[in-house]
Amino acid sequence: MTDRISRRFCEIVGENKVLEQEPMARHTTFRIGGPADYFVELGSIEQIRAAIQVCREENLPWFVLGRGSNLLVSDKGYRGVILSIYKDFQKTEIQGETVTVQAGVLLTTLSGKVLDASLTGLEFASGIPGTIGGAVVMNAGAYGGEMKDIVRKVTVLDQDGEVRTLTCGEMQFGYRTSLAKKKGYIVLGAELTLKQGEKEKIREEMQTLKAKRIEKQPLEFPSAGSTFKRPEGYFAGKLIMDAGLRGAAVGGAQVSEKHCGFVVNTGNATAADVRELMRQVQGKVQEQFGVHLEPEVRFLGEF
Repeated sequence: MTDRISRRFCEIVGENKVLEQEPMARHTTFRIGGPADYFVELGSIEQIRAAIQVCREENLPWFVLGRGSNLLVSDKGYRGVILSIYKDFQKTEIQGETVTVQAGVLLTTLSGKVLDASLTGLEFASGIPGTIGGAVVMNAGAYGGEMKDIVRKVTVLDQDGEVRTLTCGEMQFGYRTSLAKKKGYIVLGAELTLKQGEKEKIREEMQTLKAKRIEKQPLEFPSAGSTFKRPEGYFAGKLIMDAGLRGAAVGGAQVSEKHCGFVVNTGNATAADVRELMRQVQGKVQEQFGVHLEPEVRFLGEF
């Protein structure tokens, strides 16, 4: 490692877990993003605390990353530290109807495990391409279900470096938000309460929802999922379609022809392309329908 700060991180996690000038396009589902100054893969609560301490002492901004499924990173990258809580936070424990899961576990992976245990309640999330940590922070949802419906407790690291256990009520879940998002808490894991069900019925429901996703969502292109939040009383995708924007493009970024609620990367999109297309979509929808579309995608870096 080339500098003092890198060496400090290496002392915490080991040399093979610290990368400099790491392209963020490798770590987001959009496949877009310039280099982060430092990319640190963390494997324990102690390592998270120690890495944040280094960031504070060195006056460096930091961002906690799971799979990067709801994120648009600037073409200029990120002038700070990416704290990756993904690969080494993969434990799942199932006891009866209680599922204890670490933040880095993918929802798709967890869905397979609860299916094997004949547990129902997670079907809605079986195709969401993110981690438990990100899903809890954003109160992810689909097909009439949300994380708040199944979360019993959440373990977080607060701003003071203290581990806290919060109940579902204390998490203040709302539409694509939570106390963790508002306060900047790091989600370490969650305890979910599911119900015993019939394995074949659960499998059938998961397959039905998977078929719906394949039919209606542009899964063949990189994206960050739904680009805009659902405005009250409307559907973002329908507003965008009705504004005549199906297939609209800026550079390599395109409003999906399959589902107008998605902006996709057709192969060589830049973050600037995506941001400009989003701006144009917001302008047209505001102009035609008087509705403001609020991004669901999170922005990281300089735009």
